[in-house]
Amino acid sequence: MQKLDPTKMKDWEIAEAAEAGLRPAKELAAELGLQEDEWTPYGRVLAKVDVTRVLRRLGEKKRGKYIDVTAITPTALGEGKTTTTLGLVEGLGRLGKKVVGCVRQPSGGPTFNIKGSAAGGGLAQVVPLTSLSLGLTGDIDAITNANNLAMVALNSRMQHERNHDDAWLAERGLKRLDIDPERVQMRWALDFCAQGLRNIEIGLGGRLDGFNMKSGFYITVASEVMAILAMSADLADLRRRLGRIIVAYSKSGAPVTTADLEVDGAMCALLVNAIQPTLMQSIEGQPVFVHAGPFANIAIGQNSVVADRLACALGDYVVTESGFASDMGYEKFWNIKCRCSGLRPDAVVLVATVRALKAHGGAPKVKAGLPLDPVYTTENLELLEKGCDNLLAHIDIIRRSGVQPVVCLNAFYTDTQAERDLVRRIAEAAGARFAVSDHWLKGGEGALELAEAVIAACEDPNEFAYLCDLSEPLKDRIEKQVKEVYGGDGVDFEPLALEKLAAFQANPDTAQLPVCIAKTQYSLSHDPNLLGRPKGWRMPVKDVLIYQGAGLIVPVAGEIKLMPGTSASPAYRRIDVDVETGHVHGLF
Repeated sequence: MQKLDPTKMKDWEIAEAAEAGLRPAKELAAELGLQEDEWTPYGRVLAKVDVTRVLRRLGEKKRGKYIDVTAITPTALGEGKTTTTLGLVEGLGRLGKKVVGCVRQPSGGPTFNIKGSAAGGGLAQVVPLTSLSLGLTGDIDAITNANNLAMVALNSRMQHERNHDDAWLAERGLKRLDIDPERVQMRWALDFCAQGLRNIEIGLGGRLDGFNMKSGFYITVASEVMAILAMSADLADLRRRLGRIIVAYSKSGAPVTTADLEVDGAMCALLVNAIQPTLMQSIEGQPVFVHAGPFANIAIGQNSVVADRLACALGDYVVTESGFASDMGYEKFWNIKCRCSGLRPDAVVLVATVRALKAHGGAPKVKAGLPLDPVYTTENLELLEKGCDNLLAHIDIIRRSGVQPVVCLNAFYTDTQAERDLVRRIAEAAGARFAVSDHWLKGGEGALELAEAVIAACEDPNEFAYLCDLSEPLKDRIEKQVKEVYGGDGVDFEPLALEKLAAFQANPDTAQLPVCIAKTQYSLSHDPNLLGRPKGWRMPVKDVLIYQGAGLIVPVAGEIKLMPGTSASPAYRRIDVDVETGHVHGLF
């Protein structure tokens, strides 16, 4: 294989060059100790793994050290969290550790839009890139279909109840649900950024053309079905959760579920293979499980519980990743995912870059398509020190969970030694371990300092504990999260939100569900313009949603879109195929 040089090659070129040396799935499965009936090949280098069979044989006891990777508040410059996750996997591999990575499947929306795929970058990637980015083994397609089947069932039922009397329904074994078209909770799903489908009207035409009502789409990864896949313990748990999804309310206010529509079994049938994680690998050949893909600003932002449990049963070190920053992804890892999985982190890595910290310190705003301001590429200790307030906020969030983080400074060639030393001093003064990692340029070799720091951190005692007890009132838990995690002064609930909270609190089936706040990822607050470590703000909560199947209460703070929009310069403009070889190029 040719020498891979990230300074002279694009990510897709590196991934394509690496494909010739990929290890067969059979070899990876054998190295993990999987038996032949516990995995199914998808071509030469991909496989689906049957979690139920593996855990039934090995038992539920956690074996591997469990490491979560999170980051400071995102900026337009990027922090390289997935790249760092893969770099750490490769670094631990270089040290002879039996390591397994766990990451989310990329969503088609970002892949074809601005962000691109979620494969990592440089010499720290999941491969093969094309398979990962363009559907993989079909999980997101299955989730899209399961979600939309529920919507088909809902609209069909509404049409037939409108067109026929109770006797006609009874002849067909149906009971009138009397669904309120103004209180439909579910939407259609599509895994692209399609802002034109956020709000639509369906059922136009005659009485045979469906029920006429307002509707809309969300991106598939924001679907409750995706959250359920990420949180389910096994196929049986997935089946139970699917039947509890509230799709609408009746005119009397009663919830109408997928079980009421008798569509939950068929939805599960579409997801039988999707509950099994996909086995892939890093560029350096370490095994990586890819599974689930919900966003952290509008969902739980984690790869699946089953992938982590599987990895912890098979590996000595397990590296997983939480979406966005620690106030978003890590908070949900800490208070939601760990409750579902029963796992506890042995170490937490907090990723930062000098450039992103300067942005939080007040450097000029980055504008797409324009050159970076020179302040980002030349030494500026004053801006950097101001920006470290954001780093300190995230250190405090992780420490609030009972774990001292390892701060990873993701290296860029423009960093000066004085800048790196400044971040080190600030991080260590706050009680965190610190490492500089050059994994993008050097792969596992560049991540050795980080890997060694993480190994040491895994031996540190920690006092991991949840932020709240689920017996505490929902309103109190929301306010506690805003004050103690985000750093706000309190919460302003709009009347609709208070009304819904009171109803959820009065219901014993919902009063003790975990809280999953939906807010912007670009600030510790609800306002994306408040960078750094904002003070003196209050969080407005205008609505509170319930994902009863996933088991989540979702307060909505600020303006959150469940269907992102496509930019004027999307990634799909640069993606194409070599018609002679069939190779896809232009992914990033």
